[in-house]
Amino acid sequence: MPDNAAAADPAPLSVDHGAPLPAPAATRLAVIGAGPVGLTLALFAARLWPEASITVFDARPPSLDVSADPRTLALSLGSIQLLQRLQAWPAAQAQPIVQVHVSQAPPTLTGVPIRPELTIRALDEGVPQLGAVLRYGQVVAPLQQAWMQECEAAPSRCQLRLGTPVAAVKPMAGGAVEVDAGIAEPFDLAVIAEGGVFADQPRKSLARDYRQTAWVGSVELEVSGRPTDDPPGTAYERFTRHGPVALLPLPREAADAPNLRRAALVWCVPSDDDPVAPLDDHQRGVVLSTLLPEGAGRLRALGPLKRFTLGLNAERTLVQGRQVRIGNAAQTLHPVAGQGLNLGLRDAFTLVSGLSGAPSLDAALRRVEWSRAPDRWSMIAATDFLARSFTWQLPGLAALRGLGIAALQAMPPVKSALARQMMFGRR
Repeated sequence: MPDNAAAADPAPLSVDHGAPLPAPAATRLAVIGAGPVGLTLALFAARLWPEASITVFDARPPSLDVSADPRTLALSLGSIQLLQRLQAWPAAQAQPIVQVHVSQAPPTLTGVPIRPELTIRALDEGVPQLGAVLRYGQVVAPLQQAWMQECEAAPSRCQLRLGTPVAAVKPMAGGAVEVDAGIAEPFDLAVIAEGGVFADQPRKSLARDYRQTAWVGSVELEVSGRPTDDPPGTAYERFTRHGPVALLPLPREAADAPNLRRAALVWCVPSDDDPVAPLDDHQRGVVLSTLLPEGAGRLRALGPLKRFTLGLNAERTLVQGRQVRIGNAAQTLHPVAGQGLNLGLRDAFTLVSGLSGAPSLDAALRRVEWSRAPDRWSMIAATDFLARSFTWQLPGLAALRGLGIAALQAMPPVKSALARQMMFGRR
């Protein structure tokens, strides 16, 4: 599977590293959070703004091995392209997603001769892959290494300050901001990219507890070798009466049998009447087996599960003076569409490109806010609607959802438009 998919996007995001742009009015930039979104922003800024000074702060200790973080991430093709342009895409460690299968578990459409299933294939969209799956540490480690190389090459303008939590960011006279990380320092712009999970976040201006829990872990599946098996690299979204169940394909291991597949699991259920919590591991496996689509294969093993509270936590505006929030610091979403990190990476790219060469920083920030609004709010609205729909006790709602899935499958142009938005965001 080729990993360089930049040419597949008819309107690719482009960064010409050979032609640096003038630095924006902000020449002193503070990036708070050395996760994938913060590091991506810092790298783009360093390479596009050769005269700017950029400092990345993070509370994690310098001795922490970020590559060991086992959390699973799904990146869209657009996100892969961004990381490729930064030469920080670990293609050898990633599992390409070549197909997405969306379906609804029965009972759903009694007496109606249609199948509530939707299949999006990379081949049909003219791209080598729709996205990829890999571990959080596998994404962050090459980004951090690339940023450390920037710091070594230009120590006077690029810094990485690990083990340095930021206590506060406050406005100063003249439009600057003061970053308090033990010693208060002035910057022209502070970008907050430190997100965290919903349960640990202070509530933002738009907050909603879905009263849902995500059980997260990994599974082993055994396929039969029959034509009904889905191809390797298939991701699944299965709507059940309790909530969505997602499987993300993981890379094979050397000792795996040919018919064995591995996948990351996200199993969403109501928090108030959690059907998973009282079960032991064997019982959870039995229940999960009844929820998976036939093409996924037979559940052979279910690993340990961890649970997380789900909710929406979003700022109404990204920009407050000379402070900008991006990624999970701006919007924490339900995982039903797997788009949180992808949205954050687009935040980072748009901010850097939107400020490049801008004579007025404040005017440019307002333009960035407006340019991000369609992509950002359409994704917030879509995930919020889907998440809340599982709490609605309306007769026939499941049937309507199934009809909607079947209708998308029957309308290739609409299905293709949906696939493009999931790959590249709304433009």
